[in-house]
Amino acid sequence: MAKEFLLVDGYNIIHAWSELRELVEDVSLESARQRLMDILSNYKGTKQATVILVFDGYLVKGNIGTVYEYNNIFVVYTKEAETADHYIERVVTSMPKHYKVRVATGDGLEQLIIYGQGAIRMTARELWNEVTAAETELRERFIRNRPPKNNILADHLDEEALAWFEELRRKK
Repeated sequence: MAKEFLLVDGYNIIHAWSELRELVEDVSLESARQRLMDILSNYKGTKQATVILVFDGYLVKGNIGTVYEYNNIFVVYTKEAETADHYIERVVTSMPKHYKVRVATGDGLEQLIIYGQGAIRMTARELWNEVTAAETELRERFIRNRPPKNNILADHLDEEALAWFEELRRKK
């Protein structure tokens, strides 16, 4: 099975999703970035793909760029004079062709460029739909697997142990 990657143009997605756009307007850009990181980290919990979230750092004077791991995803701030688009294009071009690479961005021109490099383009809406489906899957899995509310000993025993305890109780 080929390795899978999902590259996400961070600021593009922030401005495309209403929840994140409102966070920028009402709170701060930093809170929207953090929320996107959390959303993608939860999403990664249901997927095998390596998730790389890319933010522009090109306007920050002297910025050397940073890459770090946040929970189970990678977060990239590009270096000075490098846009997220350029970074994503460079990564897509350098990856082996047998890897499955998807790029999430609302930028139409960027979608065409990465498509020409062999990656699968994904709109901001398509990513939103996948993230929402993953959240639903996680919620349903949690509800199915959560322990009973009573949390009594009997809820954690197999049939044989339960029968033994019942026999002990009756002997009293």
